[in-house]
Amino acid sequence: MHRMAFPVLWRKWIKECVTTTTASILVNGSPIDEFPLKRGLRQRDPISPFLFLLATEGLNVMMDSAVENNLFTSYGVGAVSSVVVSHLQFADDTLLLCTKSWANVRALRAVLTLFAKMSGLKVNFHKSLLVGINIGESWLSEAASILNCKVGKIPSCILVSRLVVILEG
Repeated sequence: MHRMAFPVLWRKWIKECVTTTTASILVNGSPIDEFPLKRGLRQRDPISPFLFLLATEGLNVMMDSAVENNLFTSYGVGAVSSVVVSHLQFADDTLLLCTKSWANVRALRAVLTLFAKMSGLKVNFHKSLLVGINIGESWLSEAASILNCKVGKIPSCILVSRLVVILEG
């Protein structure tokens, strides 16, 4: 948040919200003394999606830059006046959309690796999926191997906490 020029007071407020959280559990129906939480945010904390989006703004900027510099070919939606979409983010889900090419696979790998190094955040490739539309299984398997993720099926619902890359042939 410092690099994004958030005011010092605002950053202190957010840090206070995140670092001073305590919890208590019930033992035989009675609460025990409160204890501080050492890592991360509480589950369902309302500030969590907002902080995630702030943290991943760097990925947004990097993806936009890759598209602008023709390093990554995004996906066009619509026949007339198509909208170009390279990535979508909601809560803790990220969806990357592109056309089938080895250049796109290499660019994605480079962007995600650079993002991880710069932000300190790590992409959980074990939970990530590569989904193809009209693309052969062998190509998808090889691309998934390069991206260090699994080949997935077209999801019928929103996937939670996953990076999904969709390639269109």
